[in-house]
Amino acid sequence: MRLALFAACAAALFAQKQPFDVQTMLKLSRLSEPQLSPDGKLVAFTVQTVDLDRNAKPKQIYVVPLNGGLPRQITREGTDNERPRWSSDSKQIFYVSNRVGSMQVWRMDPDGNNSRQVSHLSTEAGGILLSPDGKKIVFVSSVYPDCSADDACNQKKIDEDAKSKVEARIYTSLLYRHWTEWQSKRRQHILVMNSDGTDVKDLTPGIHDAPPFSLGGPDDYAISPDSTEVAFTMNVDPNPAASTNSDVYTEPIAGGDPKKITLSPGADGAPLYSPDGKYLAFRSQARAGYESDRWKLMVLERATGKSTGLTESLDRWVEGFTWSPDSTRIFFTVEDRGRTGLQMIAVTGGGIRNIISGESSIDDVQFSNDGGFMIYTEQSGSRPTEIFKASSSGGAGVPLTRLNDSILSNASTRPLEDFWVDSSDKTRVNAFVVKPPDFSPSRKYPVLFLIHGGPEGAWGETWSYRWNAQVFANAGFVVVMPNPRGSTGYGQKFIDDINGDWGGKAYDDIMACVDHAAALPYADPDRMAAAGGSYGGYMVDWLLGHTNRFKALVSHSGVYDLRSMAGATEELWFVNWEFKGMPWDNPEMYAKWSPSFFAQNFKTPTLVMHGEQDFRVPVDQGMQLFTALQMQKIPSKIVLFPDEGHWILKPQNSVLWYNQFLEWIGEWLK
Repeated sequence: MRLALFAACAAALFAQKQPFDVQTMLKLSRLSEPQLSPDGKLVAFTVQTVDLDRNAKPKQIYVVPLNGGLPRQITREGTDNERPRWSSDSKQIFYVSNRVGSMQVWRMDPDGNNSRQVSHLSTEAGGILLSPDGKKIVFVSSVYPDCSADDACNQKKIDEDAKSKVEARIYTSLLYRHWTEWQSKRRQHILVMNSDGTDVKDLTPGIHDAPPFSLGGPDDYAISPDSTEVAFTMNVDPNPAASTNSDVYTEPIAGGDPKKITLSPGADGAPLYSPDGKYLAFRSQARAGYESDRWKLMVLERATGKSTGLTESLDRWVEGFTWSPDSTRIFFTVEDRGRTGLQMIAVTGGGIRNIISGESSIDDVQFSNDGGFMIYTEQSGSRPTEIFKASSSGGAGVPLTRLNDSILSNASTRPLEDFWVDSSDKTRVNAFVVKPPDFSPSRKYPVLFLIHGGPEGAWGETWSYRWNAQVFANAGFVVVMPNPRGSTGYGQKFIDDINGDWGGKAYDDIMACVDHAAALPYADPDRMAAAGGSYGGYMVDWLLGHTNRFKALVSHSGVYDLRSMAGATEELWFVNWEFKGMPWDNPEMYAKWSPSFFAQNFKTPTLVMHGEQDFRVPVDQGMQLFTALQMQKIPSKIVLFPDEGHWILKPQNSVLWYNQFLEWIGEWLK
């Protein structure tokens, strides 16, 4: 009797859960930038929320105690408060805020009181680091090269540009636009000032950006523990559009001549000093011009200048990393088969030890000064990022934040599952699956295949706001996310297999996953759709010309015509590597793998979506695809976002994007 009553209550509770749709997703708090205080008592972090009515995503700073207690918001003014950094005595938090109308450095007490503005720069400030002795702040700012750190000079030029009625852009070199921005007369430099905002100096004067543009990952600059030196990353190649050859430099924090300390023809970056100052760790890629080469962990002995590779035997990328407080070990995160765990190696080399692993992905690892515990962030495919605390030796983590528990407890989300299949050449291929919240194995469900971008990227136990599998599953689809050739986390050869072969082995891998999914007893093989963005959009365009197995397709920011893409995109090292040269160097390869050459085979109804500010995959790629579909009278629709780039980021645009997506595939798979 009691068992039956319990079952009935559980069923009723599940039935009361709300669908996890885009509106619910936008209610979640987006946690980032955790910083452990030196005394080990508090963690400062940022929380971004979504104000749908104002079409904004305000960001504020919070703190949470390490010994238990609720997170507390400590900033309220301004809409962008970020980059909290503790003073060495834990009595002050330095941060960056737009509360006076521009991004400036501020400081406050740990409870948010006594907030005071530190910088007053016409070129604004960001990315702050506080020197260990508390006397200096290192930061980045976009300055006019001929003004450097002279703020009066910068202000004068800003005013002159604002008054000019001429909007023409004139360039004499490449990389004149990048992702969503046109190159201006200004360059990003690394600057330093006293902690009271006085005596501003430019550490990287000249025409080069420092550090180079990054889509995330570890900082590309650091301060030595004795507060006398700065290490930073810079690419001085005369044609940065075709080069990935960034190097690590060091320079006195007081200013002086930078010294290059790395030699790899590929990318070097993310320098981080050991706490005792004897070593400098960094990440390195061996091959020139290949942004998806294996990231290895290197350590340089500062006294001798000798560099040693610590992870030569590890066939995975080193992502983030941090030092143990005693400087004897380095802890680093590694993506492996859709999950990101924590590993450790001695500074002298040797065996690699696994510290944290499981069905999730972790990042932002930091140790207490006594080495007794660590904090980190954790996320999965069914839960967004939260902060955890654990013993330094590993083991189960204890959540310090539960900002989204109330929303998720009332929403229908499901854990990721996965399967493995053999591709046509017997290579094992992994795919992740999310089932609808009311899943019943006796029903037949429509299937939605999501194809990731990159192509050197991957699906797995990470949370996404742009391609959220839970939203799609809650719309009634079995969501399948294959990781074909090119995907990260399965070894470097698996990644390299897509070079010069975009529509080859990766297509076979995806179709092997399609065959497997179509044979599942709960999948309806007559109601399948596929969607993807960037390279995923390319693969959708490729599917258009090579199979009729899907009832509908969605191509977002997809590469359609390789020749015109190569001439209009900005990161030319990418097309140079992937297609073994420019179109005039290797026309056969561009013709072989360009979806536009197979337009005569198109038959599947297709939704095309693109941001007009997308310089990575220019908007004409989506327009060309739509033209080919319309001219052949294939059911199609194009949705263009004039105010978006490669990703759809504004809240109301995101709602429209999801609605258009689901309406389209729902129309053809109903």
